[in-house]
Amino acid sequence: MVDNRKCAIIGCGFVGSSSAFSLMQSGLFSEIVLIDTNTARAEGEAMDLSHGIPFSNPMEIHAGSYEDISDCGIVIITAGASQKPGETRLDLAGKNIGIFRQIIPEIVKHNSECTLMIVANPVDILTYAALKISGFPANRVIGTGTVLDTARLRYLLSCHLKVDSHSIHAFIIGEHGDSELIVGSSANISGVGIYDFCHQCDCHKCHDFMKKLGDDVRNSAYEIIKKKGSTYYGIAMSVRRIAECILRDEHSIIPVSSLIEGHYGLHNICISVPTVVGSGGAEKVVDIQLNSDEQHKLESSAQSLRKVLDNFHI
Repeated sequence: MVDNRKCAIIGCGFVGSSSAFSLMQSGLFSEIVLIDTNTARAEGEAMDLSHGIPFSNPMEIHAGSYEDISDCGIVIITAGASQKPGETRLDLAGKNIGIFRQIIPEIVKHNSECTLMIVANPVDILTYAALKISGFPANRVIGTGTVLDTARLRYLLSCHLKVDSHSIHAFIIGEHGDSELIVGSSANISGVGIYDFCHQCDCHKCHDFMKKLGDDVRNSAYEIIKKKGSTYYGIAMSVRRIAECILRDEHSIIPVSSLIEGHYGLHNICISVPTVVGSGGAEKVVDIQLNSDEQHKLESSAQSLRKVLDNFHI
């Protein structure tokens, strides 16, 4: 039987260690296991984090091996090659599928009851790969998807419209990458449609602004990578948010990446759409209304992912 208050993070690079720090501060877990091919790195991160426990909640943080994940409720995979300047997330696919072919069987060997949270990029491709390699039920394989992209959207909208981001209800769906899209037709500010709200604020070029906003969100990671080498704080907080939904059985609706069968006219693909997330993992896909343009863009996004998967015979 798994312990839902114990998790493992596989991969202790910037994303893995930042995720461990975020989860440490959340108080969700009583034990966090750090696993990395560089054992000394995992040990050093565990020591550094553990020294801050007096300022946080009582817990155990330690480096370990795959044997230590046998009772983990959640296993978080951040391991993989990192995105280089000028490189798209899909360019990473070949390298990281190979890494997953080594990691996933080790996880299954020691724990076949956990929920897998996939963070490494390209996250939609790797979520599908993890699902097929592990043989886990689809609800227990979740990618971070466009959770961070949606947060970026809400932040930028809040800055432009001068309203609290918590009052903004909008999603970015599709691939976590270049073909993602804003669902502007259903976006609203506390029930007021986004375009109506823009007009109330005398913003008369709202459609142009939303297009620019989509480009800004889509290019955020590239801009951050250009400036500081990699992104890790935002995705670490996204990992924490998904973990909260699972551990607290929140049934929150967030755009994680999971297997889609029949929703939005899509089949046999992992892609981000609004999904109810609770103790059962990705429990239910929510079919929000899309206009014809949004539906076409979502289908195109899925097709771009399918082409990559077909190349690797997954």
